[in-house]
Amino acid sequence: MTTRRSFIKSTTAATAAVGLAASMPAAMTACAPKIVRCGLIGAKGMGFADLKAFLGQPDTECVAICDVDQRVLDARISDTEKLQGKKPKGYEDYRQLIADPEVDAVIIGTPDHWHCLPFVEACKAGKAIYCEKPLGNTIEEINIMEAAANKYNTVVQIGQWQRSDPHWRDAVDFVRSGKLGKIRTVRTWSYQGWMGSIPVKPDREAPEGVDYDFWLGPAKERPFNPNRFHFDFRWFWDYAGGLMTDWGVHIIDYGLFGMQVKAPKSVMAMGGKFAYPEDAAETPDTLQAIYEFEDFTMLWDHGIGIDGGYYGRTHGVGFVGNNGTLVVDRSGWEVIPERKKDQDLMERVELQKGTGKGLEYHMENFLDGVRDNRRDLNCSIDIAANTARVAHLGNIALKTGRRLYWDSEKSQFLNDDEANQHLVPSYRSPWELPTV
Repeated sequence: MTTRRSFIKSTTAATAAVGLAASMPAAMTACAPKIVRCGLIGAKGMGFADLKAFLGQPDTECVAICDVDQRVLDARISDTEKLQGKKPKGYEDYRQLIADPEVDAVIIGTPDHWHCLPFVEACKAGKAIYCEKPLGNTIEEINIMEAAANKYNTVVQIGQWQRSDPHWRDAVDFVRSGKLGKIRTVRTWSYQGWMGSIPVKPDREAPEGVDYDFWLGPAKERPFNPNRFHFDFRWFWDYAGGLMTDWGVHIIDYGLFGMQVKAPKSVMAMGGKFAYPEDAAETPDTLQAIYEFEDFTMLWDHGIGIDGGYYGRTHGVGFVGNNGTLVVDRSGWEVIPERKKDQDLMERVELQKGTGKGLEYHMENFLDGVRDNRRDLNCSIDIAANTARVAHLGNIALKTGRRLYWDSEKSQFLNDDEANQHLVPSYRSPWELPTV
């Protein structure tokens, strides 16, 4: 993994090389760093955060932005011009951006239900892809996206940026050292007090400048409602999977990574709209999902509107071993020893602080992959696809209300036709689920 020290060293060397190259013949400057030009699809929230991280790396440029909200598009074009001193082109249709020959890499920052179509299109067009998490909004979409990336040898990085954050990886190294003893369970959780109730609002006309039909895309046709638009789309099943797939793919991912496992044998879940039963959201504000693996269990637990997470942390992963528990979140990691007869069974590890630079490291890793045509990135397509599937399994278990047994080889539930109905989306005409 690239470290901040190696990054500074490489960029310092690159800066010095620029001055030297000015006095060299053209043949001697053929190895100058390639400028990677990107196009951004979906520019409102994390999409623009991703773009800023992209432009924060050397030898990068944004040549195009696409959004179905004209106000957002105009604002982001202006914002980007200020960042790089050059105005990108604006598109209203993602297919035009993908077809643009100036675009080397596509950043997909759309709502979840709009990941699959542009992703597959970009694979076919030979573009590198940085896509926001979760990979897809259904398991079949995830399977198709993974197949497309592998068929076209696409360089892909998915926005689970904790995969590039050094302290998270250091925590995993400790977990795998064996010092915790036998790990019997893994706790993963997200309690988000700043996220509150979604008050009921009436349907109305879409704002001027919004191509709402295009925003809906393959999702079910519905009247415009401000609760379903921009940030709050994630609380409606048509477009996303609630906190499970919003924060869950970050946190569950490290539970899987630390334990070096992929698919669970079974899953069950309980929860609902217990805190805000009358508000507008569809996805649960309270949820616990239990995943069964060969010799341990993994718990996902989330709560919206409160901060009462485990170990005094609003989010994190707890690897519970016989000798002690390692707890890691975005601030750092520590080890809490088990005590028997007033003695610690292992040495306590005080908080090892994080850098707060995970997204920057993640984008650096992506650009290294683009320049070297290397696919083994920190959150490659196979990593992201597996984690997203596991998160969706928890949501499907909640919807069916029973324990489900998963066949990872066939990508379906065992002897459960009802549960399998949740695997494949129904796309609204004229949009069609892509084929590979």
